[in-house]
Amino acid sequence: MANVWIPSLLRDLTGGRDQVQVPGRTVREVIDRLDASFPGIRQKLCDENGLRPGIAVAVDAQIARLGLHQAVAENSEVHFLPAVSGGSAQCESLKELR
Repeated sequence: MANVWIPSLLRDLTGGRDQVQVPGRTVREVIDRLDASFPGIRQKLCDENGLRPGIAVAVDAQIARLGLHQAVAENSEVHFLPAVSGGSAQCESLKELR
């Protein structure tokens, strides 16, 4: 199972857990499994077009260029990374995570 690191702004959905393990062979499958265990997390990470603007995902320390289609191995580490730059667009992205 993939080890998924949960950003602090989403930990209210995971009962405060900063890491969880879920199965999945793609980032999409990982998010689906996360949402099954922690309802509402998909809505915070994705919109109708894929990952929300201002959210990046890294699989095994590499930014997932394929987004939701990025492969995830059995023992991968997956990190969801909210953007940290400034500006009004960033503020809107952070509000959506809350």
